Amino acid sequence: MLVLEQLSKTYEGARRRSVLHGIDLHLAAGEYIAVMGESGIGKSTLLNLIAGLDRPDAGRILLDGVDLTGLDDDALTQLRRASMGFVFQAFHILPYLSLAQNVALPLILNHVDEDEAAARTHAMLAAVGLEGREESMPRELSGGELQRVAIARALVHQPKLLLADEPTGNLDPESAAQVLSLLREQVKTRKAGCILVTHSQAAAATADRIVILTAQGMGAPV
Repeated sequence: MLVLEQLSKTYEGARRRSVLHGIDLHLAAGEYIAVMGESGIGKSTLLNLIAGLDRPDAGRILLDGVDLTGLDDDALTQLRRASMGFVFQAFHILPYLSLAQNVALPLILNHVDEDEAAARTHAMLAAVGLEGREESMPRELSGGELQRVAIARALVHQPKLLLADEPTGNLDPESAAQVLSLLREQVKTRKAGCILVTHSQAAAATADRIVILTAQGMGAPV
């Protein structure tokens, strides 16, 4: 479903820095992998390249056979909206919108019919254990609950690919374990490929496999 071929990225400046070099990776639909590595090794850069938020210097990124490196910015934006979901460490839940309004944002951007959007939002909030909380405001929720909202928002438009960047970094161990269990369950249920970037061994252990990002490239799967 997702194929990275010899992906490389170098940042120019006063000090030229090669962040990624010759990355190869295959991800199947419904597969959930964890990417680990030292701080500054390029894990977030890798996610940004896959998402089309940054451009590689060399290599290809194929999503269901479509070469993202050949798309212009408008096409990348459309593909991101339709085919990708994102979960971040900082949640990025809009504080002035209700839970339902936050979750429905990807559907609105993809011009989904209002009644269908409402039904899918309700079903998705129920799937993450927040049924009946549609009108609640973010300030009323715990950190773990906010991350559940973020997962619902990331999956409500049924993306092919889910990118999660340290999604449990701001959570206590109990909440983190619950969120990771939910994330895995939803990825498997909805057959979305998922790449989880994390420093946490406990978080990585929930994945189908672990790959290690090093200065030499992507390490052997664990």
